[in-house]
Amino acid sequence: MTQLINDTFLRALRREPTEYTPIWLMRQAGRYLPEYNATRKRAGSFLQLCKNAELACEVTLQPLERFPLDAAILFSDILTVPDAMGLGLYFAEGEGPKFERPVRDEAAVGRLAVPDPNVELRYVMNAVSTIRGALGGRVPLIGFSGSPWTLACYMVEGGGSDDFRQIKTMLYRRPDLLHRILEVNARAVTDYLNAQIDAGAQAVMIFDSWGGVLADGAFQRFSLAYVRQVVAGLKRTRTVPASAAAPAHEEQVPCIVFTKGGGLWLEQIAAAGCDAVGVDWTVNLGQARARVGDRCAIQGNLDPMALMADPAQIRAEAQKVLESFGVPQPGAGHVFNLGHGISLHTPPDNVAALVEAVHTYSREMRARGASASSL
Repeated sequence: MTQLINDTFLRALRREPTEYTPIWLMRQAGRYLPEYNATRKRAGSFLQLCKNAELACEVTLQPLERFPLDAAILFSDILTVPDAMGLGLYFAEGEGPKFERPVRDEAAVGRLAVPDPNVELRYVMNAVSTIRGALGGRVPLIGFSGSPWTLACYMVEGGGSDDFRQIKTMLYRRPDLLHRILEVNARAVTDYLNAQIDAGAQAVMIFDSWGGVLADGAFQRFSLAYVRQVVAGLKRTRTVPASAAAPAHEEQVPCIVFTKGGGLWLEQIAAAGCDAVGVDWTVNLGQARARVGDRCAIQGNLDPMALMADPAQIRAEAQKVLESFGVPQPGAGHVFNLGHGISLHTPPDNVAALVEAVHTYSREMRARGASASSL
């Protein structure tokens, strides 16, 4: 495959020196972009958009045409995995994702099986390989999955939830059932991410979106333990064939783990074996860097609602995040991101202001640091 032109994102994850702080945004291909909405309308539905490799490629690349972002992320959905288990995923207008067949009893749990990602989820692998080809090495491509716990939340609740009553009832009344679901999910997520890596993903991210709803102790048993299993089973390197630009070589495939609301357990997440830990906007980035130390890089963490401000305020907020982390040193890496997904109400011009601010100010910070160290 084509050699990377911009590998700043991957170098930051490997905690190597970078000329500036790389930036990408969770949900960067989405409803805040009018061109995305036009493509989704052509597709007919969100699921049809996900399942059409050419259209998934089109929307993945749309934000890169507008903004000089440092990574692309596969356009898909975390619920493709439970859908491939036969739970009947559908999207109700104004209500979000739903499952026709929630998993709430012994019989339903017993029917769960790990899907073959190259069969039931072949459309995702087709999208990954299509996007890699279309990128032409411009920036790296991130693959992703929901965490075993987060997928279980949707599978047991039957959709989104405000109180997680169904899954927490299972957690306390029948923890054995929940562990069986999580064991299947962990194997499924591992296979799914490895298939994305085989198809061309150059980094992978595990979204533990609902880990933060768990009590201390329960988080470690029902979420983090299974994230560890997934990370341990990932293909972390692959052989890149020789090309005119470079001989054959081994390429590292970094892994990012993001637990929304997981600031309490930052050190434990960082020790899970990942290359980077994502943090939400409630975490002080400087303190996070001190707590994580040289175990892994950090990704985050601007409040997505800061993008509703005017460009001057956005630049100031971006500078605060960068100053909080400080200049990366050997053993420390920073990837700028939001503390959660971008809002559909975000003006695209404000995203442009953010990307420009991160690139410009992080270069200035490094220049100041170099000048100070030479004195």
